[in-house]
Amino acid sequence: MNEFELIERIFSQMQAAQLSSNNVEKGIGDDAAVMSLPVGARLVSCIDTLVQGRHFSADWEQVNQLAFAIGYKAVAVNVSDIAAMGATPHSILLALALPQRLANEHWLSEFAKGLSHACQLFGVTLIGGDTTRSDNLVLSVSAQGLLTKETPAVYRSGAQVGDKLYVSGSLGDAAYALQHPDTAIGIELAHRLHMPTP
Repeated sequence: MNEFELIERIFSQMQAAQLSSNNVEKGIGDDAAVMSLPVGARLVSCIDTLVQGRHFSADWEQVNQLAFAIGYKAVAVNVSDIAAMGATPHSILLALALPQRLANEHWLSEFAKGLSHACQLFGVTLIGGDTTRSDNLVLSVSAQGLLTKETPAVYRSGAQVGDKLYVSGSLGDAAYALQHPDTAIGIELAHRLHMPTP
């Protein structure tokens, strides 16, 4: 089985358990996904790219150990953007640029478990994507969310003097953990980098 057959098998299994809950008519395995939307729903979309060495460690040993967390984080950062717009997360597409050294059943299975865990936790379905080879690990997740006809989208431009701004956790924790992974504080904050909570 080559790496692309392996990827399709692993992610198709993951999707099979999620399809019925989110009105997905066609998911992984075709040129594009098809989903039916509730009457009056509006679609909200975003995309984030995670790059080895910038958003998680450049060290191959850590990338091997963090497969679950990398999959989880790819979903969580997108769900966060959908929620920030006031929408309900619905589905994701995954584009995976995969180095040969990670194209094995163990790494892909752990990565898919992290992705699946986040999908289940936040109520989204993996509906498709793309894979290619790369020297470093790069992944992009596009997320879709739904707004009802009556629900206004929350735009940054709508902020006014006197509004309250809320964040989860403390700002800068993930950046510190990435830049100082071997320090006591960096180790203590690693969970903020690897398993963010939207």
